[in-house]
Amino acid sequence: EGYKMLTTRSLSLSRNVISIASRHNPRIDRVTSIQSRRNMLSHHDFLKELSFAKNLFFGNFAAERIFPYPNPLNEETRETVQMLLDPINRFFKDKVDSGKIDKEAKIPESVLQGLRDLGLFGLQIPQEYNGLGLTNSAYARVVETVCTDASIAVTLLAHQSIGLKGILLFGNEQQKQKYLPRLASGEHMAAFALTEPSSGSDAASIKSRAVLSEDGKHYLLNGSKIWISNGGWAEIFTVFARTEVDGKDKITAFIVERGFGGLTSGPPEHKLGIKGSNTCALNFDNVKIPVENVLGQAGEGFKVAMSILNNGRFGLGAGAAASIREVLDLAVEHAITRKQFNEPLSNFGLIREKLANMAADAYAGESMAYLTTSLIDRGDPECSIEAAMCKVFGSESAFSAVNEGIQIMGGTGFMADYPFERMMRDARILSIFEGTNEILRLMIALNGLKNVGDRYTDLQKHIKQSGYFAKSTFQLVKDIVYSKIKQREIPAHPKFAKEAATLSQNTQLFSTNCERVLRLHKKKIIQEQLTLKRVADIAIDLYAQSAVISRASRALANNEESAEHESRLATLFLTKSKKRIATNLQALRSPEPLVYDQFVDAVANDIIEQKGYGAKHPLGF
Repeated sequence: EGYKMLTTRSLSLSRNVISIASRHNPRIDRVTSIQSRRNMLSHHDFLKELSFAKNLFFGNFAAERIFPYPNPLNEETRETVQMLLDPINRFFKDKVDSGKIDKEAKIPESVLQGLRDLGLFGLQIPQEYNGLGLTNSAYARVVETVCTDASIAVTLLAHQSIGLKGILLFGNEQQKQKYLPRLASGEHMAAFALTEPSSGSDAASIKSRAVLSEDGKHYLLNGSKIWISNGGWAEIFTVFARTEVDGKDKITAFIVERGFGGLTSGPPEHKLGIKGSNTCALNFDNVKIPVENVLGQAGEGFKVAMSILNNGRFGLGAGAAASIREVLDLAVEHAITRKQFNEPLSNFGLIREKLANMAADAYAGESMAYLTTSLIDRGDPECSIEAAMCKVFGSESAFSAVNEGIQIMGGTGFMADYPFERMMRDARILSIFEGTNEILRLMIALNGLKNVGDRYTDLQKHIKQSGYFAKSTFQLVKDIVYSKIKQREIPAHPKFAKEAATLSQNTQLFSTNCERVLRLHKKKIIQEQLTLKRVADIAIDLYAQSAVISRASRALANNEESAEHESRLATLFLTKSKKRIATNLQALRSPEPLVYDQFVDAVANDIIEQKGYGAKHPLGF
């Protein structure tokens, strides 16, 4: 009877299944290809099919996947990347004037040609299509260098991280042979066209439509897109439009050539930052697209779009970490040379705190980015939420670092003659494009929670089929309960034994509280965005801590030259993030609705109803 009570209590989650979230929020990862057989898997095998970060939602710290910290570059690839970096660095130092690009809002043709000559338009295109065929880790390392100039970085990343990525992921051999060689050389530039005037984060609500001709040989595309990076320069576009498929209205992805006719680009947008990159609207007027240019399968365009975006976000994380390092180097130089009260700024505690925190965030961002690329390169289960974590953490840390850098520089940092104000304007886009950080936090939380809900649904189905007291049912429940109560030992360097134990304990507490919020909010969890933000922030910090401990442990174990410094960087970051995790866990554990959340809702209602601030001025007029 006690066993039956235990299973019944565990199964209470199944009545609150979060799988409904995938219908309300189509950004949630769909893994239905294996879902039909998951209810027959052992819990161990079930967890093996999830990525490292998704395991955290189950309280399972899959240490064997990330310890020791992976070294994804073999000797040949390492030499190739090093050979690439030297001429790229020289090119950006000698030929790229970022201040001029920003002021004139244009990348000179000579610079674009130099990028082509360096092979930077084909970094991840396989060699058989005239690209360099870099792995994700090698690509991220080159992206760091390219991020020396934000406008150039956006141009190159829009071209290959999203513009042509769909052809790499979903293109058939004929499409690859036709388009990739000229995209690799930079002769043709690519763009990703999804956003529309009425659909931003809600990508499933696009209005552009493609109608199949009566003879079934081509589609006629009509509609418009906005804020398309490379939109005025590209010859090849990955475009998403509504189509009728088997009598249903579905989104389909297309490869569209400018040469098809009917495609026009609007004037370049005047932007806050990344001014040298090209951003414009696109209009499609009866664009005739051959059916051979459907990308993937008709009706699966949303899957194509999300796969493209999920696949490329780690690059933003690596680039953001490089940006922090650049700002830090400039700020340190100023702090050492600038004297106040007969002392260099570098002697003052408040300045030292800023410098230390910037360095710790750079270390964490790097560790997350290259752990993620390593997992992807070796073929681990898809790492969409890890890549999203890199983007969220990196973008926010980079903007904070620029802000702190300006503060250290004082009045100098505020002047347009220095690069900081441009860096701040450029960094602001990072938390907006390729999925706003708000949407990505919801995606991270709901993806993780969905797997938890689905697992308990599987258990419920198994019990209905086999009964409470079947041997297989007993084994499943035993495995699930054991995985929750067993504290996994993390094989960190002894120097991080205490921090590793805390990480393991917090991973278990995180899982317990994930189940709690599912029981508490049931299907309405989708509407509890402040709770989901806390879930996502805990998951991000747990992943960051995992990456940092693993990387610093490797440095200490190998007696690397910077090992002691890395150890201090890691300890500082772990100390900061541990406080954030504790605060968020406490909020999730609260038995009553949080006062903060209640008053956020109440004040927001007041402001919205009054269409503004609403409070009376203290002087009365």
